[in-house]
Order: sequence, then C-alpha cells, then structure tokens
Amino acid sequence: MTAKVAVVTGGASGIGRAIVHSLAASGVLVAVADLDADGAAETTATSPDRMRGYTVDISEPESVRRLRADVTADLGTPTILVNAAGWDRMGSFVDADEEFARKITAVNYLGPVFMCQEFLPGMITAGGGRIVNVASDAGRVGSSGETIYAGAKGGVIALTKSVAREVARSEITVNCVCPGPTDTPLFQSFDPKLKAALTKAIPFRRIAQPEEVAAAVAFFASDAASYITGQVLSVSGGLTMAG
Repeated sequence: MTAKVAVVTGGASGIGRAIVHSLAASGVLVAVADLDADGAAETTATSPDRMRGYTVDISEPESVRRLRADVTADLGTPTILVNAAGWDRMGSFVDADEEFARKITAVNYLGPVFMCQEFLPGMITAGGGRIVNVASDAGRVGSSGETIYAGAKGGVIALTKSVAREVARSEITVNCVCPGPTDTPLFQSFDPKLKAALTKAIPFRRIAQPEEVAAAVAFFASDAASYITGQVLSVSGGLTMAG
C-alpha cells in the first residue's frame, strides 16, 4: 500500500470491520465511519494507533461533508475509500411501504453516491486513489425477498462503472466487490431454514467469512490492482458464476 489514509463506511461490524482490519494490517491509517458509534469504537479499540472512529449517516449529505472535513483535519487526505455500509430487511416486494423503499435506497445507493462526491476531489488533487464499492450479488442476479435492495445494489454496480470512466485520467480506480451470503449479523438474523437453504446452494457448502470478502477489497485498494478499474468481482463461493 502506498496510500496512507483510508475511509471505510460500515466499519463497526461484519464485512466493514474485516476490511478495516485488513487495511490497517497493511499499514494504512483507517477512518472507521459508521452510524453505530459504539461499534466503531469497538473496532478502533483493536488497533488505536492505526484506526480512528467517526460517526456518520451516509444518507445525509451534510453528515458526509462533516466526515470528510474531520477525517482530513485529523489524518490527512484519504486516497482510499471503501463504501461498505449497507442495510437490508427481507420481505415481499409488494408489501414494502414507501418509507422502507426510501431508506433502502438512501443507505445502499445514495450513501455511496454522496461519499464518492465528497471524497473524490481530494483524490483528484492528490493525483490518484482507490474507490471500492461493496455491492451484493443480489444486485448482479436479483434476490427474492430483497427486490428493492437488489435494485439499489445494482445501482451501485452501475455507479462504479460510470465513475470509473469519469476519473480514470486522474489515476483513480473504481471497482466493486459483490459478496454472496456472508457470516454477518444480518445473515445470522435470517430464518434458520433460509440460512440452511442458502448454504446448501453454494458449491462450497458454506457461507463466506467477512475476512474472505475483505481480501478482495484489499486487493482492489492495493497497488497490485493499479491497472484494474470499472470491474465487478463476485465473492460467493461459486453461487453466482454467470452474469
């Protein structure tokens, strides 16, 4: 890693926390950004010399602007941005109300939009950077019971490709990691029958560990991926091999 400062949203738990640990282990200073201040503090306590916690609501532009100002003042200009924060709730599409649809879209799609808009200018001025968006295989192939979520994550995939085109000349790469079922607090909240069915559908016959998703993110954030941009990588144990 040549970049020194990273911002990771959703760093309080699950995949986001694993990403924070992976980047910090490579020598990067990591801003752990999350709506869950206590969870972010738990993450940073594991390596306080490499991490600092920040509270942010990524669905609110003003909150994102404060985050950028605070991180830059404390740590310097971030040249790695990982949009890992997300939110979901299983349920029928026809039963979803307007409030639910707006929240799903605000967190899972507009959040990455606002984060990219706020942090890209600093990367452009710095002469390069890495953006890694964590979407979902639901956004690649669809997912019953997660239709609006899948639509928002599909938007993140398209956002990744379009932003990658716009900033390529600034030596900024923008890539996307799409996890399949992963052992996170959200997955553990699912009905046991659904968890068993998902596990059985995966060729490896097990769900992913957060660290396995974090490894893909760390690759895209590293110098080893300097000539890769606008790409979408599924980390699903072979669950979705096409598309």
